Order: sequence, then structure tokens, then C-alpha cells
Amino acid sequence: MDLHSAWEKALRETNIVRSRVMTLQTFSETHVPYILLSPSLINHGDTVVRTGEVLVHRPSLILPPHIPQLEGFDFEDEGSFKEDSMINFLMVRGITLPSMKYDNKIFSLNVFEGKMDDAIGVYGNRLQREENTAAGLVCGPDDLWQLSLLIFICSQIAKNSSTDIRRLLDEHHQGQD
Repeated sequence: MDLHSAWEKALRETNIVRSRVMTLQTFSETHVPYILLSPSLINHGDTVVRTGEVLVHRPSLILPPHIPQLEGFDFEDEGSFKEDSMINFLMVRGITLPSMKYDNKIFSLNVFEGKMDDAIGVYGNRLQREENTAAGLVCGPDDLWQLSLLIFICSQIAKNSSTDIRRLLDEHHQGQD
């Protein structure tokens, strides 16, 4: 599958079930924990559960001087999905990731013995019970989990942009006093 087809499939099949409530930090890095659920490609009827976090480096609207980096997304393992190809693909489509440095760490990879809807209920209830406002719950295709995770992170950045602008203006006005 080429990158364009993979991206289209990931956009169609990614579902952000529970968005992160906490905002991203404007002037420092943010740890964004997630639970990513995917229908198993091996054991049909089961769900693959990835838990981890993406470290978003300084997700403000000011671009840092370093080059774009997508660490821990395992794009190199996907043939035509090399990190450079992915970054170019996103940029050509006008998709910019403000900090351009994202470091993904998968903490666990498990199989939930049950359908996706059941897994959504179990993990959604767990986050609710724990009153966890930092983690997101995302569903997407197992063969394109990296793209689903990027879509989730992009949605968090977009949700945070008005807050970033307000904080940048506040800091600017404080500097003038």
C-alpha cells in the first residue's frame, strides 16, 4: 500500500474515542499518554492494545530550529513508510506539526480477548474510573497504528492552538511591561 492510500485509510478508520482533557504545554514539552486499540490482524475478533506516550517537544506555534523528527513510530519497518517520506508527505499536504519533534514510547503491547467495542468499554471505563484526564483513547487499523497515533497527536495540537496563541500573546505583553 502506498503512503497516500495508507493515509486515506488511517483517516477513515481512526476514531478518537476519548480526547485528552488536559491541554498541551505551550512553552515546554508535554507527555501525552494514550491507549491505542486495533482489531487484531492475526486473531480475528480480538483487539490489539498499545499503551504508551508521545513526548511532544515544545508544541507551540513557534517552530524550533531543529529538523522534523518522528522517533519511536517504527516507520522504517514499513518499507515505503520511511520517516523522511512521511514528513514530506505531510508537508506537501499542508499538514504541519508545530514542534516537529515527537518521541513515541510504547509501554505495553497486549491482546484483549474480545471485540473492539468491548475493549473500548473496558478501557474507557478504566480511564473514567481513574479520572485520568491526561490520556487519550484512540482506535485505528493495526497495520497503520503509527498514522492513527499521528492523527491523534495532530488533533490534540489543533485543539490546543487557541490556548497557545493566547499564552504567546500574554507572554509578549508581559515582556513589554
